[in-house]
Amino acid sequence: MKLSAERKVQGEKQTVAGLGETSDEATARPASFSSMRDRVYSSIENLDIAPDLGADIGSRRWFRGLGTFVGLSVVALAFWPDFAPLEAASPLPDDAEVVGEFRSHMITPLALGADTGRRMGPTALVRPLAEAPERPQMQMLATLGRGDSLERTLRRAGIGSAEAESVTSLIAGAVDLEELEPGTQIDITLGRRPEPGATRPLEQLSFRARFDLELKIDRLDEDGPLALTRRLIRVDETPLRIRGTVGDSLYRSARAAGAPASAVQAYLKAVGQDVNLQRDVRSTDQFDMIISHRRAATGERQAGQLLYAGLDRGSRSGVSLMRWGKDGEFYSADGEGEEKGGLIAPVPGRMSSRYGMRRHPVLGYRRMHAGVDFRARHGTPIVAVTDGRVTGAGRMGGCGNAVRLRHGNGIDTRYCHMSRIAVRRGQSVKRGQVIGYVGSTGLSTGPHLHYEMYRGGKHVNPTSVSFVTRRQLSGEELGSFRETLQKLKQVEEGAALADLEQTAEEAATAEPEREIDKLDRPRKVS
Repeated sequence: MKLSAERKVQGEKQTVAGLGETSDEATARPASFSSMRDRVYSSIENLDIAPDLGADIGSRRWFRGLGTFVGLSVVALAFWPDFAPLEAASPLPDDAEVVGEFRSHMITPLALGADTGRRMGPTALVRPLAEAPERPQMQMLATLGRGDSLERTLRRAGIGSAEAESVTSLIAGAVDLEELEPGTQIDITLGRRPEPGATRPLEQLSFRARFDLELKIDRLDEDGPLALTRRLIRVDETPLRIRGTVGDSLYRSARAAGAPASAVQAYLKAVGQDVNLQRDVRSTDQFDMIISHRRAATGERQAGQLLYAGLDRGSRSGVSLMRWGKDGEFYSADGEGEEKGGLIAPVPGRMSSRYGMRRHPVLGYRRMHAGVDFRARHGTPIVAVTDGRVTGAGRMGGCGNAVRLRHGNGIDTRYCHMSRIAVRRGQSVKRGQVIGYVGSTGLSTGPHLHYEMYRGGKHVNPTSVSFVTRRQLSGEELGSFRETLQKLKQVEEGAALADLEQTAEEAATAEPEREIDKLDRPRKVS
């Protein structure tokens, strides 16, 4: 009862306060907020959410700290900043014309390189010209492409159709247009247009038609017709001789001595017919090659094919080969041609019947099979196994349509059952040349090739013969060959590398050298 009375008194005190709170409550509330805050802080301290992870490892307290660490890490990663590019001013372009336009609008002292006061970029006050002046002349360099014609090349360069046709006719009268090599460069000079929109007239045209000929087309008068001028260039054809030591590599040594790559390849192929380049060539051996070479009076040079291939092997037998004949084969000093060894298969098929006794598939009794059969389809080309001469071509009894070839060393070959013959009697054939086509004529049960070989008129097993052939020069041809070889071997090493001296006529017609051109010459250092 006493406690209830006290509470009643406190309630009356609150009612008397009226609009506000009583003075006792006003002083009590701050004390309750402070105590509540203290209780919250105390609860947070008791949570222990960030314990030391270095102590009590594996306990519940340690795992609680680990969870706090992981949670804070996830929050930090969630607020990770973005690395997207920021907008900035574009860099100044590298184009000189655009840079110049920027500079023309700059306001900078002239001492610092500005253009203000000298020229400025176009503004609204600038008026375009009614007609822009054009260059009085245009010089260009046109190149003749592979498979292209001279007239089309001139038209693309800006020459009118009528003048291009006229120029082509003039050049065709001086040189065969088919002889113009792809890559030929043509210097062209065009004049001023007679009226706006018209084609520029041709003033001058010049190019090197051949190594020894230069053509020039120009006008004698300003409005006159085109005229052609030929300029013959003196050419010396002294061969280029290159010698050197084999060293570690024959190829690299020859290239280092100045021989063209194509000539070195031809040299290795020719010498490799007589010696084994891997086993029989020593580092102390001396190589000797002579290459066709032309030098013009104007200074140009042109290397051609290999003419002579020599190899000095000291006390051992050397190699001396020279290119001869329309076929361009190499012959030794004794007049022996290149060795052509190994017989090639007459058809691209496998052997179906071998040499020896067998039962004939048509006659039905056993008899000698004097050759070998190759399985092949009807119409397959048949080739000569090596060089030879046709001694027979036509119907030959049970062989049907057949061809007989005579080779060296008393060897003959015969090809039977052809569907069609591609050679005639007395004709010379090369190794691998087509002489007929597979068929089934004569005593045959189906398309195939029956191939026979004879030595001294007697048939032999074709699979047991392996021979090589060499062409041998004789008579007047051998004498001419040896005379040419002797002259060729007298060529001095490096003689073709010297510059041609000008003749009196060439010196008189040469253009005078200007003093300003002499400044470009390299000066000698004493």
